[in-house]
Amino acid sequence: MSMKNVLGMIYTGEKDSFLRELTLLRAIAAMPVAGRYRVIDFLVSGMVNSGIKNVGVIMQKNYHSLMDHLGSGKEWDLHGKNDGLYILPPFLTRENVGVYSGSLDAIHSNFGYLRRSRQEYVLLCNSLIVFNADFNDMFDAFLHSGADVTLMYTKNPEMRRPEYGVYLDVGADGMVADVEIDPTCPRYENTCMEVFLMRKDLLMDLADRGAAHGYHDLTRDIFQRMIRDAGLRVAGYEYKDACYRMDSVQSYFKFNLDMIDPKTRHALFSEGKPIYTKVRDEMSARYLENAHASDCIIADGCIIDGTVEHSVLFRGVKIAKDAKVKNCIIMQDGQVEEGAQLENCILDKQAVIRRDGRLIGPRSYPIVISKNMTI
Repeated sequence: MSMKNVLGMIYTGEKDSFLRELTLLRAIAAMPVAGRYRVIDFLVSGMVNSGIKNVGVIMQKNYHSLMDHLGSGKEWDLHGKNDGLYILPPFLTRENVGVYSGSLDAIHSNFGYLRRSRQEYVLLCNSLIVFNADFNDMFDAFLHSGADVTLMYTKNPEMRRPEYGVYLDVGADGMVADVEIDPTCPRYENTCMEVFLMRKDLLMDLADRGAAHGYHDLTRDIFQRMIRDAGLRVAGYEYKDACYRMDSVQSYFKFNLDMIDPKTRHALFSEGKPIYTKVRDEMSARYLENAHASDCIIADGCIIDGTVEHSVLFRGVKIAKDAKVKNCIIMQDGQVEEGAQLENCILDKQAVIRRDGRLIGPRSYPIVISKNMTI
């Protein structure tokens, strides 16, 4: 069966307090990564590469930068007459005050979009995890399993967190026997990637029944109860490729610096599964006479006249003469003036480090400079 019969939905309302200043003005899905991309690019590109033609993005809060980035969806070829990319911001009703209490509320509030869509199945994802999947394999496994729902999971130990995350007990038959949510010490090695595949009418029925009982979260209030009470057949699908969880400043910092290694980068940006993003026309990066750059990702539009080591520079970053930057992430249009020294720092958009400034943080807890801030 064709993936054109699958509707893609991305819920962008996860808790973002772990990312501190980085998510004050943006959703996690809009977080800049790897020099020129956003977190949501990987999900939308994966769906498009798999053949999905109808993608709805459920917004929660701080979604203006995400809307600006996605635009009409033309970068992902989702701007045709039929189907395409749909932005689904929260709206005020008697039941909904504009902020969803969980994924179940978000789905229930967007029943109109679900009813209008012509697809029979729904692929529902959260935007907390960066990965590049071919969902065709998952869809085939779902159809052959005879399960009501298929959950994607990974055995990657770096995805496990104490007191955070969803963990699955998957039996030899591939069926999920138990679900742990936010355990202090996870007992199961299978970390749920918050990717669900099911029939559209089943999702709407579960959301409607959940709302009628005052439930808010799809995983905790619906799937965990249904699996435990043996009312729902839930299968697991193991994802074996590279994946990263964007749930803390440290994990965001590590992910971007990991992308500098060509082997790690190629594991995520694999051949045949391109990652699309919003295009910004820029000149190539310029290296002036005093420039020295090694082991870096440097995007278009950058002007380098200082020393940059093991860092990720986004578009339009300027590094002045005698400035030294090491183990840093500098987002779009950031400036490091003459003689400044940075190590283990994250600079948000348009941040400026003045002449002879010095910021050196520990590798395990990088310094974060907010958007538009001058130091």
